[in-house]
Amino acid sequence: MELDPLLDDRGTRIIVCCGAGGVGKTTTAAALGVRAAERGRRVVVLTIDPARRLAQSMGIDSLDNTPRKVEGIKGSDGGELHAMMLDMKRTFDEIVEAHADPARARAILENPFYQSLSAGFAGTQEYMAMEKLGQLRARDEWDLIVVDTPPSRSALDFLDAPKRLGSFLDGKFIKLLMAPAKVGGRAGMKFLNVGMSMMTGTLGKLLGGQFLKDVQTFVAAMDTMFGGFRTRADATYKLLQAPGTAFLVVATPERDALREAAYFVERLAAEEMPLAGLVLNRVHGSGAAGLSAERARAAAENLDEGRIVDQGDGKTGQRGSPATDPEPSDLATAATPAVPAASASASAAPAGSEAAPTAATGPAAQHADALGDEARNDETHGDETHDAAALDAVDVRQLTAGLLRLHAERMRVLAREQHTRDRFTARHPEVAVAEVAALPGDVHDLAGLRAIGDRLTGGRTPSA
Repeated sequence: MELDPLLDDRGTRIIVCCGAGGVGKTTTAAALGVRAAERGRRVVVLTIDPARRLAQSMGIDSLDNTPRKVEGIKGSDGGELHAMMLDMKRTFDEIVEAHADPARARAILENPFYQSLSAGFAGTQEYMAMEKLGQLRARDEWDLIVVDTPPSRSALDFLDAPKRLGSFLDGKFIKLLMAPAKVGGRAGMKFLNVGMSMMTGTLGKLLGGQFLKDVQTFVAAMDTMFGGFRTRADATYKLLQAPGTAFLVVATPERDALREAAYFVERLAAEEMPLAGLVLNRVHGSGAAGLSAERARAAAENLDEGRIVDQGDGKTGQRGSPATDPEPSDLATAATPAVPAASASASAAPAGSEAAPTAATGPAAQHADALGDEARNDETHGDETHDAAALDAVDVRQLTAGLLRLHAERMRVLAREQHTRDRFTARHPEVAVAEVAALPGDVHDLAGLRAIGDRLTGGRTPSA
């Protein structure tokens, strides 16, 4: 998948990143925003995820419902980057304030039922995400909006928001609540009480009459606004289907994440949403892929058994020492190097920087040779020096065996990831894929986001 042409295309106005939780959607959205801004676009990144990673990576103390400009962007041709995080309640308040007269707006905002609804009613977040996206697009202040969605399957719940809202507003429950306001007077209240006793008898006893009165007051105040909610939600839904929108499904090369990715792909197709492709995040690689896991494990076992490294006469670690047990020549060659100096942290290998066992013999082996020569030339301290050389040799051998085992595990991971990806592509051959190599550490600044953007686009620089 070619992402730079997508970012450069002025016809692309909205990019939606969706996928399972923990696959890197927030980082991907931020990296795309940075790259697009530095290629000359005016970009706003909208995150719906309550995590603060996006703000931290962009050097902003906090994000809220107002887009904030990100400093340090090296944009050309007026490129800028802004970022914001959806404040569900504040967005709801803004809608009320914009579509109701001051007196009615105040009555709604102070209503206890509204306060509960706007703070966490099921589905409100997804609907407000639709509202905010529609607001940003209508302002036409930015020529690209990048949306970071909530984790797991709820990431596509905003696609259902118009339908669910319509069902809610057209449902019997809402019509029942609206009826007293239309009938008015005691007759209306009597109708309300009868209806509530029929539909929510137990609920009414638990919550009390005050709750029902709050709901009635809320519905009466919101009556004239319900049609506007549905109209705007439908308009945003159509906007998501428009040619200027592109969906990116984000996943890692793990079975569960790609299973969720397959669900997203199928759901987007069913909803006729434009899918740009799959971003496969945190893909592992190896600089020594020619050394298989089996050969690396065999070499490690040989080292443990002392069948490759000659420990005799103080020549431990000497290059070219023949293996006492016959093995293929390439296996012996792979096993005999001492690998980089032990000062290099062994823990770095599993974090993403490949510690290839075929690296140079390094200072450790030379140090062992020097100790062996010194032991032969110094009779006074011969025994002590010989013991030190032997001990160093054992350490080097153990380190080499350990790194060989790490490499074997890395190759096993690579094989599993490739198998998982092959299963996905066999099921969805039409989906373009962009792979992002795993980084050795977390992304926490603009430099890290640029590095992700570089990997997203196949290693090309933003000026390419």
